[in-house]
Amino acid sequence: MIRGVEVATAAGIRPFDGVGAAGALDALGLGAGPWEVELGFGKGRYLLARAQAEPARRFLGVEVAHEYFALVARRLARQRLGNAALLHGEALYLLSAALPRRFADRVHVYFPDPWPKSRHHRRRLFSPASVDLVLGLLAPGGRLAFATDFLEYGEEVAALLARYPGARLVRRAAWPEGPRTNYEAKYVAEGRPILRLEVELEGPAGLHPEGRNAVVAAVGGD
Repeated sequence: MIRGVEVATAAGIRPFDGVGAAGALDALGLGAGPWEVELGFGKGRYLLARAQAEPARRFLGVEVAHEYFALVARRLARQRLGNAALLHGEALYLLSAALPRRFADRVHVYFPDPWPKSRHHRRRLFSPASVDLVLGLLAPGGRLAFATDFLEYGEEVAALLARYPGARLVRRAAWPEGPRTNYEAKYVAEGRPILRLEVELEGPAGLHPEGRNAVVAAVGGD
């Protein structure tokens, strides 16, 4: 077991013994439907709403802030959502050590920390060194949804994703159902501009050409 990683389901919170283990997510007993993953779920508005609306699908949330993890874990248990689980831990670590490749139908990343200082860029979820870990979660035909109010960073992410092998990038003025997170609802009400992107993988995830010399290797099986 890797210290510091916890998992929450409707049954409660416990240490996650499945870091790096094949079949660890299936062993959570969430059903057999397609997987959706949200990296950085915050207060859980979108993740819990999706899990309620789509009981035949499975949902996995990843959050580094323990306060938010514990808050959403309580809501998950109270709502008795048997098709969702939460992981508490650092996203890049879990992407590289705990989550299998090509298992998810959809991945959601909304308003991640842009880490604007250059010395912190290595911590970004979307960089040449880490983008393969994020898109590597997607099965062929899978989709990534991304949003940020930090437009400079958003344009960097758009340019990075546009050069990803086999990826089709689309910009969205809004989501069909409206704001997906509390941050987004607040920013829309304030009139703040938001950059929204959707990416569909038209084949198996490959390696980004800019990240070949700085790849973080993912652990997991097909």
